[in-house]
Amino acid sequence: MTARVIAVANQKGGVAKTTTAHAIAAGLVERGRSVLTIDLDPQASLTFAMGVQQDPEPSMHDVMMGRTEIREILFESNGIDLAPSSIDLAGSEVHLLTRTGREFVLQRALRGILEDYDFVMIDCPPSLGILTINALTVAGEVLVPVQAETLSHRAVGQLLETVEEVKQFTNPELRVAGVVVTMFDSRTNLGQEVVAKLKSNHDLHVFDPPIPKSVRVAEAPGRGLSVLSHASTSKPATAYRRLTEEVEHG
Repeated sequence: MTARVIAVANQKGGVAKTTTAHAIAAGLVERGRSVLTIDLDPQASLTFAMGVQQDPEPSMHDVMMGRTEIREILFESNGIDLAPSSIDLAGSEVHLLTRTGREFVLQRALRGILEDYDFVMIDCPPSLGILTINALTVAGEVLVPVQAETLSHRAVGQLLETVEEVKQFTNPELRVAGVVVTMFDSRTNLGQEVVAKLKSNHDLHVFDPPIPKSVRVAEAPGRGLSVLSHASTSKPATAYRRLTEEVEHG
């Protein structure tokens, strides 16, 4: 059985992309699934959030440059395997631009390891560059975290255009699993309006419930934990568990 590969992508930063990738991975492990997470963001937020405090050596930079196998760089964090990032990954992006078959580097790197896991979660950088294209080329589905604010849903249209290009040129099987609305404040009308626009403008599945805004979510990365471990009974943790169940059932 080959792993289901899920890219978590949005070129807009600050939409809880890393938090979402980490929480779903943790939720899947709670449900008895084996999970590999790949930090493909040079900012290395997922790497930090999973407890790797210093720039790891080697990292996904070395994998993307063809210097090492992905198995050689793995860390384990609370039952989740992590292929960590480092700031050097920004250099990989520049190097890849000159390479033939640059969209397929990650796909080749994952050959032989997908059979070891039920799920692979890829945390993409906040851009639509070659690293994100690599993630979308190897993924079967993409999850789009969107902050419940007016401007954030506009970036979704650009991402969907990129998804269509990827489907046309490198991965015809790619599908958008849906949108995860994050940092949701039920006391305002704005969040409800963003959800309605996502459904009407883009005809996308919007996962329910949205993820509530909470300081407990912000605290978790500094402790090297997902919000499911850090604040297990909080409203965000409960919402992420429901999201994980829906994602698992596909």
